[in-house]
Amino acid sequence: MERVSVVLITLNEEHNIDRCLGSVSWADEIIVVDSFSRDGTVEAARRYTEHVYQHEYPGSSRQCERGISYATGDWILILDADEEVSGELAAQIQEIVRDPEPAAERPVGYDILRKVMAYGRWIEGCGWFPDYQFRFFRKDACVAEHQEVHGGFTTEGRRGRLDGLLYHYTYDTIYSHLARINDYTSLDVANKLRRDPEAQAPLRKLLFSPIVHFFNMFFRKKGYRDGYHGFVLSLLDGVGSLVLYAKLWEYRMRQKEGKGELPPITNFELNEFKRRL
Repeated sequence: MERVSVVLITLNEEHNIDRCLGSVSWADEIIVVDSFSRDGTVEAARRYTEHVYQHEYPGSSRQCERGISYATGDWILILDADEEVSGELAAQIQEIVRDPEPAAERPVGYDILRKVMAYGRWIEGCGWFPDYQFRFFRKDACVAEHQEVHGGFTTEGRRGRLDGLLYHYTYDTIYSHLARINDYTSLDVANKLRRDPEAQAPLRKLLFSPIVHFFNMFFRKKGYRDGYHGFVLSLLDGVGSLVLYAKLWEYRMRQKEGKGELPPITNFELNEFKRRL
């Protein structure tokens, strides 16, 4: 029978990791790649697996790719530490692995239905549900799509869908949400410059992009269904857009001036910057 390897990347996830790894105790193998956590993450992870490795964080998709290289299973399930596999999803995955049908006639990867909790509430609107993520695939069929942030994996083969829920316990607090916005917007500057080396931040983007983001999330994507939670999430989505274009403007300004260091926009630069704080 084919085997499943779970790949998890961590950084200071002591408060999440038991829930996450406890939900995949049925897996044949668990691989944890840690970015030198300063809390009890590594010790907690070792209660579930002996395969715990530590490496500097080069970005999510590259760290996951490293974990995949350690894995020996035929199938890979990618998780974040703040996620939990439901019993229904676990059963669906195990059924796929046990399927006697020839591999050539089956999908080589699956999008998984994820449900997100923010500020203590399950979010139904904001474009966050349904939210399908490509997380379960044959090891020999995955193709990495690297970016500084929001990188991931795809496949050139046939894909299926699983509707068993993957629970995502994101942003416990607005403080943690803002911290994530700060990191992600810096890294997204690098993404923008990679896609368009001539990218700029015109005043119209600084003025109107935050408004467009808020209205899209709150009205078009029905964030209003989530009440205050939806309003705050939509508002912070607009803030994120404002911060992104402000950082792009700052980066171009510093380039033009040629004075001092450029703002950090890659995972390596951001890691170095945080060490100096």
